Amino acid sequence: MAAPYLERLATMLREVGPKTSCGVRLQCKHFFSGAALYANGTICASLTPVGFAVKLSQESRAGLLRERQGKPLRYFERGPIKKEYVVLSAATLSEPEAIRVLLQESIRYATRSKQSRPTRP
Repeated sequence: MAAPYLERLATMLREVGPKTSCGVRLQCKHFFSGAALYANGTICASLTPVGFAVKLSQESRAGLLRERQGKPLRYFERGPIKKEYVVLSAATLSEPEAIRVLLQESIRYATRSKQSRPTRP
């Protein structure tokens, strides 16, 4: 069941071609019943039966929700909201430039947050 999602995610990535910083490695992998995009080993987006979701800062998520360009991510009807993610609306997904910009922001956010985590001595 996840194979079509993995193929669609890889195709989306090729079509919108988000720019990445030097040293950022993108990889699409199976993720439960869908697929996930990893940036340097950290998930930054997913494509599952609930839609295409991106990991974004609180400010960006709030803006998308306010403008009704997305909704909070829940993998299951009564499951917890995945706080750092927004499922993009069909209207937003119909705009390749919007997807490119949001993916670039998501990649930066995911890789930046990993770098800023404190390390154990």
